[in-house]
Amino acid sequence: MFNAKAAAVIGLGVGALLTTQSGDPLDSAASRYPIWSEIGLQGAPAGAVFCFSAGVLLFAIGWLYRLLFSPLELLRSPDDVGYADEDGRTKAQVANDVRRRRKIGELPPVYPNGWYRVLDSHMMDSGEVKNVSILGEQVAVFRGHDGKPYVVDAYCPHLGANLAVGGRVFGKCIECPFHGWRFQGDDGKCVKIPYSEKVPEFARVHSWPTCEVNKQILVWFHCDGEEPQWTVPEQQEITKDEWVYRGRTEHFINAHIQEIPENAADIAHLSHLHTPGMLSGADLRYTNSKIWEFVRHDWKVEWEPESEPNEHCSQMFVKHALTVFGCHWPILDVHVVARQVGPGIVFLQFEQTFLGRGVIMHCVTPVEPLLQCVTHTIFYQSNIPPVVPKFILKVESIQFERDVMIWNNKKYVSKPLLVKEDSAIQKHRRWFGQFYSENSPRLQYQRDTLDF
Repeated sequence: MFNAKAAAVIGLGVGALLTTQSGDPLDSAASRYPIWSEIGLQGAPAGAVFCFSAGVLLFAIGWLYRLLFSPLELLRSPDDVGYADEDGRTKAQVANDVRRRRKIGELPPVYPNGWYRVLDSHMMDSGEVKNVSILGEQVAVFRGHDGKPYVVDAYCPHLGANLAVGGRVFGKCIECPFHGWRFQGDDGKCVKIPYSEKVPEFARVHSWPTCEVNKQILVWFHCDGEEPQWTVPEQQEITKDEWVYRGRTEHFINAHIQEIPENAADIAHLSHLHTPGMLSGADLRYTNSKIWEFVRHDWKVEWEPESEPNEHCSQMFVKHALTVFGCHWPILDVHVVARQVGPGIVFLQFEQTFLGRGVIMHCVTPVEPLLQCVTHTIFYQSNIPPVVPKFILKVESIQFERDVMIWNNKKYVSKPLLVKEDSAIQKHRRWFGQFYSENSPRLQYQRDTLDF
């Protein structure tokens, strides 16, 4: 991929090479443009100018290339978004204070049963190993030489070495960097101990049920160790490369996982939080500024759970309209169907008359009890210029970050005060409750020492 910084370095290098030649490479240019000599841009100084100009030009070309053709990668750290940096404090300081002092509320179990995204497929090459934090655990994710991804607990049962830190892949096995024990990725069984004649039958590491679909690697979690109860649907347009990868955003949210999908049923919040245009940004202190009120978003939304055999799914139907200076622009109307599959995966499929079709894979993965990693990965028609889906993803990111500022600072209310128009929220909570079991883990904490 063309890199703007590399282009600048190349330009500077070319200019430096020209200026170190035995003859002056710009003498002929100076003879053609006498003004260079008059202002002193001749010889070495002129070479420096040429060098600088070439670097700037190539930097601009690289920047333009990335803008128009490269995927959008917007990766936020846990304290980047959702906090107001006031009184001279940094966002990190504010984030720590909020996490330390915020009332938690009476929480549901923290890890619902279901499929969760671990990595995107393009992040994992054959023979590569990565350490990932998920559902309060450390796991080793590796791609075997058979091309399949595997996920096992990171810590070797022998003496606790982290398999993902220095571990090597052999076939479909991962080798511990400490003593060379090898574990199969599909069932976790130890198949080799270099210095032992016999491998104990009980020697194994926990292996997570894994699948790779829609160019994402996912794992199944169930608190009682039950096998997967449904499969993640395959988006055929992604599999057939009719829709191609155009970018990804990543956010970390300090909230209970249920708060995030519940937004789909909170219809009233759309007209209040998401009506201001994208130009007003994501900081809720300024989104209602009169400067940008000439751009408004209008929403019509319905949320419904699906029936058997897809009771683990729900759908949100969205009609979006844009108003500029009070005039509705039908050409910019967008229809979105958001289908949630289990607690952690949403297919945001959208269609626009002139801008084509695509999907945003919205994935929520618990890292810790009150820390969620949320990614939005966009796949779009390959015949549509990349700048279109990149713009859509950027607008979606701004709107999403407004929600992040709410989630990062709110308390979970188990018995909310609702009016008739909020009925979908209780309906959603009943639907989401199916992903909890009797043994689903709950947050254990001491009120005076809670600090994530």
